[in-house]
Amino acid sequence: MSQSIDIVILTFNEERNIEACLQSVSALNAKIFIVDSSSTDRTLAICESYNTHVFHHPFENYASQRNWALQNLPLEAEWTLNIDADHRVTEALANELTDLFRHDIDTGVNGFLISRQTLFMDKWIKHGGHYPTYHANLFRKGFGHCEEKLYDQHFVVTGKTNILKNDIIDIITDSVNTFIIRHNHWATLEARHLFALQTQTTGHDTQLIKPRLLGNPMERRRYMKKQYESFPLFIRPVFYFMIRYFIRLGFLDGTRGFIFHFLQGFWFRFLIDVKLYELRRSQNSKHMQR
Repeated sequence: MSQSIDIVILTFNEERNIEACLQSVSALNAKIFIVDSSSTDRTLAICESYNTHVFHHPFENYASQRNWALQNLPLEAEWTLNIDADHRVTEALANELTDLFRHDIDTGVNGFLISRQTLFMDKWIKHGGHYPTYHANLFRKGFGHCEEKLYDQHFVVTGKTNILKNDIIDIITDSVNTFIIRHNHWATLEARHLFALQTQTTGHDTQLIKPRLLGNPMERRRYMKKQYESFPLFIRPVFYFMIRYFIRLGFLDGTRGFIFHFLQGFWFRFLIDVKLYELRRSQNSKHMQR
């Protein structure tokens, strides 16, 4: 197994998360590469106790950090698994990967999609269309990269991908305060991205996931997001929350589920629209002053 797969983990002040993350991948017996962006807590000390290979690189954005790692780390294995410090490889997934790499993998397959179990306030969010959510975390060396997007980045794999049965756990936040701070930042990035799309003159970027209704799970999700973005500002978050919470049965996730679906499915989306509206007003004001 150690010769079949390398693991890449990004860190910055992750002393609360990194040990559990490293423990979750220990059964894979793989070489672990840490790319740290100037942590000042005990993150690096914990990593050193797990015999990891630590590299340092200034953080610009998530996509740039991921792609720097893929292009510059001394990765030797045929396959690369990309995870974050707040991810946990489930025991079932570790067993599945171990069994997978005991056999020859079809040379036509260059990546695997892995679903995430989102944990919010220690509760698995199973409904509201939030599970399963697939990401191409695992791919052959040289056949994958991260989308150059400021928010909601996915890995893009060149060639065929298959779907694994088991999951990665995603500890989405350690507190509601952290959730709000992070999502306020991400709302700014997403609004900037959507605003830039309004003025671009070129076609769809081939380096991004293609939105396709009949494509793989990531492509279908991107297609649905494109449909969402075609609706008017401020109205679309309302309908999205209603569909997600009632039609997609988000209410079955209980009280913590309601908090999550409201914050992530309505408040966050509404905040993106507010920031996008603000950018549009600023642009219109500049045009009127000319």
